[in-house]
Formats: sequence, structure tokens, C-alpha cells
Amino acid sequence: MEQYSGRRSIRLHSIVALSAQAVPEGRVFGLDMQTIISIGIQLVNGIILALALGFILYKPVKEFMQKRTERIQGKIGTADATMAKAKELIAEYDAKIKNIDQERLEILEAARLEAAYESKKILEEAKSEAQEIKRRTLESISEDKKRLKEETRLYIIELSSLIAEKYISKNIDNEIQDKLFEEAIAELEDTQWQN
Repeated sequence: MEQYSGRRSIRLHSIVALSAQAVPEGRVFGLDMQTIISIGIQLVNGIILALALGFILYKPVKEFMQKRTERIQGKIGTADATMAKAKELIAEYDAKIKNIDQERLEILEAARLEAAYESKKILEEAKSEAQEIKRRTLESISEDKKRLKEETRLYIIELSSLIAEKYISKNIDNEIQDKLFEEAIAELEDTQWQN
């Protein structure tokens, strides 16, 4: 700060020194007619220059400033629109983030329901298949029972015949034995045809 004021005082001294050299002796400031005319001419030149420059440059500078203002306003408008769109996107993404838990629960519920449906379907198919296997097994068992019953009946008949034959052969003579044998065979044949 002191350097600035020091420089200022040096300039002031040099201006005063130059003025003193041009000023006639005995006067501090040469305020004569020539100085006033010179100041007046410079003042008129400044005014003319200002008016000429104002007249020549006013419209182009005004138009330049107007265009610049419009361009800046356009950029501000674009920036505002972009900011509004960004805020909308932020709000949309915030809403999506809030809804993501709900969507996750809905997806899990849908998957659980589908799994339950598939499980039920598989169980129904397994039950149906088990019923079919049971039905076929019962049919097979029923057929096996019939076959075994028939085989047992034939076996009992054969065994009875053998026992009766042994008993009769010991107790009855050949003629009676043949007669009884023929009667037994006839009865057996009648029983087989009736079944």
C-alpha cells in the first residue's frame, strides 16, 4: 500500500514538473486563452467522437448484446429443461427403487404359487399313476387267485381220487373198483362242466 502511494506521489511530482516547465514564470498554472481554447477543442472533439461512435456503434453493439443475452437465455432455458428432465428421471428412479421391494415380493409370490401348482400337479399325476398300478396289481392278484383256486381244486380232486383209489383198492375188488371209478369220473366231468 505504501509503495502505491509512493508511486502516486512520484507521478504527481513529475506532472507538476512538466506543467511548471510549460508555464511562464511567476505562474503555477498557465490558464490563458490558448489553454482554454485547447481544452474546448478537446472537449468538442471528445463529444463529437462520443456521438459518432455512439451513432455508428450503438446499434451493432446493442444487437450484439441482445443476441448474446438471447443466447445466454437460451442456454439457461436448455439447462433448466435438462435439469427438470434430470429431476423427473431421479424421481422416476426413486419410485422404481421404492417399488423394487414390492416387485420382488410379487415375483416371489408368483414363483411360490407356480411351484405349489406344479407340486399339486405332480402329486395328482403320482396319485393317478399309483391308482393305475394298484388297479393293475389287484387285477393281477384276482387273476392269480382264480388260477390258484382252479389249480387247488384240481389238485384236491386228484388227491381225493388217489386217496379214494388207495382206500378202495384195499377194501374193494376190481369189479366194484372199476364201477366206482367210472362213477367218480362222471361226477368230476359233470362238476367241471358246471363251473
